Amino acid sequence: MDKKKLSPSYFQLKLMERMERKLAFSQERDFEKWRKKLKRKFKELIGPIYKENGKVEFKILQEEKHKDYILQKIIFFTNRDVMNIAYLVIPSEKKKKYPAMICLQGHSTGAHLSVGKAKFRGDKKAIKGDRDFAIQAVKNGFVALAIEQRAFGEREEKLLKQRISYNRCWDATMHALMLGHTLIAERIADVMRGIDLLYQLPFIDKSKIGCMGNSGGGTITYYASCIDERIKISVPSCSFCTYEDSIMKIGHCMDNYIPSALKYFGMEDLAGLIVPRYLIIVAGKKDTIFPIQGVRKAFRKAKEIYKKGGCPENIKLIIGEEGHRFYADKTWPVIKKFLKTGGKNGYIIGKKA
Repeated sequence: MDKKKLSPSYFQLKLMERMERKLAFSQERDFEKWRKKLKRKFKELIGPIYKENGKVEFKILQEEKHKDYILQKIIFFTNRDVMNIAYLVIPSEKKKKYPAMICLQGHSTGAHLSVGKAKFRGDKKAIKGDRDFAIQAVKNGFVALAIEQRAFGEREEKLLKQRISYNRCWDATMHALMLGHTLIAERIADVMRGIDLLYQLPFIDKSKIGCMGNSGGGTITYYASCIDERIKISVPSCSFCTYEDSIMKIGHCMDNYIPSALKYFGMEDLAGLIVPRYLIIVAGKKDTIFPIQGVRKAFRKAKEIYKKGGCPENIKLIIGEEGHRFYADKTWPVIKKFLKTGGKNGYIIGKKA
């Protein structure tokens, strides 16, 4: 008797191996038609993105003046029912226009890590893993907007009388699914409204907006970049990997999952929605939940997609020697190198502009 077949995952993994991905990239497909079908299906699977348009009203709650930057804690609304907490970090040096970076934490104590603030036990160690994204950004000449992701930090669930207390995302993810969308779509909506906010600031260079994050922050960085073409530089860290090597083989938080995704595409195929914009994938050689072999496999496919799109130099893989963390020293030089193009990729699909 084969007792492995008692486990639910045995059937699921076998089914995954046999499943045809109807929108997987292939050289034979018409590239632009494939991209359009893929984007349409991706948007369908993550569900509606509930956000308002027009002017973003925001309020400054706190302001701190540091030697090199001004730090503002703000609130702004994605829609009338969704309030965001965020940190806006502005360099002290006076310039007419700055590039901007959206910064996203993953499963952590919150967005305060992005601005280098240790509030809770373990925060100092987390920050040492280069998770102070907003401070890094301002030191590299960016304005930073560090958004508190739904279900993390100050946006953890507070109203439910009974909830899954050991997992920050469980309740929000499950309830979103019952409503016909995903927590992924909700978080993307917040990023998109954050970009709306950056667009209305007179000192922001709209052609140079990036998004970066680690783990769950990297996941939303990647998926938001698939949806919003205003993100010109996408920097997902410790989150990009084949589904079969990561979230289907290893226990992960449920906010990583997209209903029916494997019937149509892998994570690597979605790179086609970011082409020709810049994609900088960061990974840790010893990451135990996004294994490096799966990262390399996914990157090879993504690189092939970028080559088909006529811009293989616009995608980069950066591998750090440690585990599930960001690698600032290796990554920022690449970001700055890409910025030297003036925010213009110089390519349209399939040929030089």
